[in-house]
Amino acid sequence: MANPFRRTGHLFTSESVSMGHPDKVADQLSDAVLDSIIAHDPYARVACETLVTTGTVVVAGEVTVHNAKAEKALMNVEDTIRATIKEIGYVDPEIGFDYRSCSVLRLIHGQSADIARGVNKAADDDETGAGDQGLMFGFACDETDMLMPLPIHLSHRIVERLAELRQNGTLKWLRPDSKSQVTVEYEGEQPKRIHTVVVSTQHDESVLTKKTADGVFSEKAKKEIIEKVIKPVIPAKLWNKDIVFHINPTGRFIIGGPHGDTGLTGRKIIVDTYGGRGRHGGGAFSGKDPTKVDRSAAYMARYVAKNIVASGLADEVEVQLAYAIGIAKPVSVFVDTFGTAKISEEKISKLVQETFPLTPRGIINHLNLLAPIFRPTASHGHFGRKPGKIKVNGQSFETFTWEKTDLAQTLAKNAK
Repeated sequence: MANPFRRTGHLFTSESVSMGHPDKVADQLSDAVLDSIIAHDPYARVACETLVTTGTVVVAGEVTVHNAKAEKALMNVEDTIRATIKEIGYVDPEIGFDYRSCSVLRLIHGQSADIARGVNKAADDDETGAGDQGLMFGFACDETDMLMPLPIHLSHRIVERLAELRQNGTLKWLRPDSKSQVTVEYEGEQPKRIHTVVVSTQHDESVLTKKTADGVFSEKAKKEIIEKVIKPVIPAKLWNKDIVFHINPTGRFIIGGPHGDTGLTGRKIIVDTYGGRGRHGGGAFSGKDPTKVDRSAAYMARYVAKNIVASGLADEVEVQLAYAIGIAKPVSVFVDTFGTAKISEEKISKLVQETFPLTPRGIINHLNLLAPIFRPTASHGHFGRKPGKIKVNGQSFETFTWEKTDLAQTLAKNAK
């Protein structure tokens, strides 16, 4: 299949949103609840949705736990919610949403027995069945060291940098809500230069030209965003004097976060994945335990795609996995290299099915997903992140295991 992104001279844009964006607040709260439960019960069934608005958090969903500690964590959802909001940075009641004064409404019940029946034991073998039907995509390309498309990679790094400078006090006037957008100019198959960068960040009144309703975001503050936030994350070879900057283009951004817009879990699925590059199966990630293939199979599809590119078998690849509820094995596996494969796509597809575990249980075990590792994924992207370690209740867990390229050599060797 021809790749529409591989043409002479074109622009492509991706966006990211900060941890303080209302939809991302909702995602982080859903994943914080998930982590708090599976830290005590790795086999808990969790599907947690969150809504945030002015002064209010609503947590709803289906949760089934199997021990007293997990039951206690479930009963302490309100404490988890407030602690997470505090960590995000909503600590001041004057901005319309903060961890102390917000109300928390908890609407959680048990998982459907009909769904559990299919998940706990698959119909076709003794494996764990998929928690739902659906199709998931993974993508990788050689545009960055992390094998991510450049526009979404840079967009994530910009909001990540905004959070860093807000939290360490370098830019004291920053508030948690922000968005970034990066447009890259391509020449043929490769990024040529950065064309446009858009940053809209919430701020206090100290950076307005006037402390009145007609005051606007100052030129000095715009320059600080360009020099301290944007420039440090743009590769030097792509930086150029012709970059177009739009910094807080509306003029001011004081009202933001859940007070400015209602946030919902799962409403930033393109930000969470590849910024519009490649296709998307439609399923969101946050708040879902790893038996939900919307999440775990999307992680595996990324892992497969990244290892294919890292192996040198293709410069760009998209992997589709599809499942039926209660059935362990995928109903289809599809590999598309957009004409960049060094061997036949049929052979790559066969190698994938021989090399990677693709049943829900196989995915969970291989990527070590029965662990409280999901809250960090809910801001700054689920993909293109460095694997690391996180400590929870004194235990150490691996994070972003799907970003490893540990099977690249195996693929390269078996392809010969």
